[in-house]
Amino acid sequence: MPILFHRHFSLGTVLYFAIVIAVVGGVVAYGIFQARHLIEGPVITLTEEPAYAQPDAAIEIKGNAQNIISISINDRQIFTDDSGNFTETLVLPKGYTIMTLTAEDRYGRVRTVERTYVRS
Repeated sequence: MPILFHRHFSLGTVLYFAIVIAVVGGVVAYGIFQARHLIEGPVITLTEEPAYAQPDAAIEIKGNAQNIISISINDRQIFTDDSGNFTETLVLPKGYTIMTLTAEDRYGRVRTVERTYVRS
């Protein structure tokens, strides 16, 4: 039977290397976990979506945006609170309307959400 290791390690040496590997692995895992927002880019979630067909002229668009520096509805800038929540009123003309919600992060990545509405 071949001998793979000629050197004997003490228990202290093995524990030392195990602790070093665990700490380095933990730091790397934590760094990847914190970088998830950088990797993910802008996130837009509509919390209350109005129905496709609308009898009313004005509808409320409610949602949440994360990892952004700017957000707009149909090229009109809107603002969020500290938690990223937003509420905006959109006035619909008669007929077919496309609402475009666009968010940008600090690295120039853009996320767009489009919804169509018909006002009778």
